[in-house]
Amino acid sequence: VQLQASGGGLVQAGGSLRLSCEASGRAFSRWTMGWFRQAPGKEREFVSAVRWSGGTDYADSVKGRFTVSRDNAKNTIYLQMSSLKPEDTADYYCAKTRPDSHSSGYYTPSAYEYWGQGTQVTVSS
Repeated sequence: VQLQASGGGLVQAGGSLRLSCEASGRAFSRWTMGWFRQAPGKEREFVSAVRWSGGTDYADSVKGRFTVSRDNAKNTIYLQMSSLKPEDTADYYCAKTRPDSHSSGYYTPSAYEYWGQGTQVTVSS
């Protein structure tokens, strides 16, 4: 499995960006996928997850501003980010959960077995 994240960039506070993550693999529609972010000097933190069923989860810090979605025909997930804040500045990573991961664990990096390379998002004030 390979994951390729893209779409990061520099944006002003209040602006929007859409991240994409394209995955290799024939069973993509049965995977639960997640987005994490890591700011300099901080631990990697959960942002959002989209389950194989289409259900979604969000960190409280992004709820109402970010929207995760998936297109199984394109083996791709998206993260639409709006009303961006300087504190959203980080490297953003997409990841695929382990087969034995439970939904209660989707918030932790250890639930994921494959990671993309990260795409940098910088929000200026």
